[in-house]
Amino acid sequence: MRNEYDMSNAKRGAVIPTRGKTRVTIYLDNDILEHYRSEAEKTGKGYQTLINESLRSSMKNNNVNSVTVLRRVIREELKKAIHQ
Repeated sequence: MRNEYDMSNAKRGAVIPTRGKTRVTIYLDNDILEHYRSEAEKTGKGYQTLINESLRSSMKNNNVNSVTVLRRVIREELKKAIHQ
C-alpha cells in the first residue's frame, strides 16, 4: 500500500454508473421495508426491484384514476350547467 495516493482526478459517486437509474437515500418505515424484504425472499427478486415495481404501478394507476376523476367532474359540471 502506498503512503500517498493522487486523488486530484477522483470523482464522487458510484464506481460503475447505471444507465436509467439514480441512487437516492430515502427513509422507509420499518414495516414497509420488512414487507418488501419478505416478498423478495419469496419471489427471488430484489426488494428494491419490488419497491420500484410498486411505485411504477402506483404511478400508472394514479394517472388512470386522475383521468377518471376528471371525466366525472366534467360530467357533473356539465349537468349543472345544462340544468341552470
